[in-house]
Amino acid sequence: MATGTVFKYGDNVDTDVIIPARYLNAPSPAELAKHCMEDIDAAYASSVKPGDIIVGGWNFGCGSSREHAPMAIQASGAACVIAASFARIFYRNAINIGFPILECPEAAAGIQNGDKVTVDFAAGLITDETTGASFQAAGFPAFINSIIDNGGLLPYLKARQKGE
Repeated sequence: MATGTVFKYGDNVDTDVIIPARYLNAPSPAELAKHCMEDIDAAYASSVKPGDIIVGGWNFGCGSSREHAPMAIQASGAACVIAASFARIFYRNAINIGFPILECPEAAAGIQNGDKVTVDFAAGLITDETTGASFQAAGFPAFINSIIDNGGLLPYLKARQKGE
C-alpha cells in the first residue's frame, strides 16, 4: 500500500528524460535520483517525497533498455509509476529491480498532477483521494508479486533457492 502526491507526465516519456545519459556513470542509485526527470521537470528531484507517485501516459519508459531509468525513479523515493502503458523493456526492468508499476489507462487519464493517490498493490486498486475516484489496474501474477516483495529478481531467486 502506498499513498503519495502525484507527479504527472504525458505520453512517450523516454528513458533519456527519466535519467539523462550524461548521468549514467553515476556511482550509486542515490546519485541517479538527484537527476531523475530533470530534463522534463527540473523540480522533481528536489520536490519528490518518499511514497509519492508518478503518473504517465502511453508508452512510459520508451527508448533505450537501460535499467537506470526505473532505478532512478525508485531511488528518488517514488512508490510506483502508474501509466496508460509501458514500454516492455522498462516494464521488465522495473519488475527485475522490485519496483511496482501499474498499467491503467483510466487512472492515467483521470488523475491530475498534485492529486493525493493511494495504491493497494495487492488488489490493483488506485484511489484518487483528491477526487474520490477509484480505478482498477490489472494485478500481477503471484510470481511477479513475489519478485517485487523480495526486492527484485535476484533476491527472489535467492529466496527460492533457500526454499523461503
